[in-house]
Amino acid sequence: MSELLYKEEIFQLVGLCMEIHRELGKGHDEVIYKDALVIELSRAGIPFWREKNYEITYKGVILPHYYYADFVVWDKVLFEAKAVEKLTDSHIKQVLNYLAASKWKRVIL
Repeated sequence: MSELLYKEEIFQLVGLCMEIHRELGKGHDEVIYKDALVIELSRAGIPFWREKNYEITYKGVILPHYYYADFVVWDKVLFEAKAVEKLTDSHIKQVLNYLAASKWKRVIL
């Protein structure tokens, strides 16, 4: 069995998300959880970008619309936040598109 890529980082990030959920509970809009994650990442000293955009090129032309990943953490992990009861195939498709556009190797949904 192969080792999980960025295991320690992902464990830490999931822990921060669990802390946010314990503190805020459920039912808030997604943006509230993302605002709380900014606080937790900053307090932990974890480098991140919020709403990082990725260009899409078609036949050598950069398209006018971008993908916007909710967070890029440690300059190597995409993090896409969802405040939903259940993840859907469209959520998975969304993060797979982000992975393709960003060239990163790991995403957390």
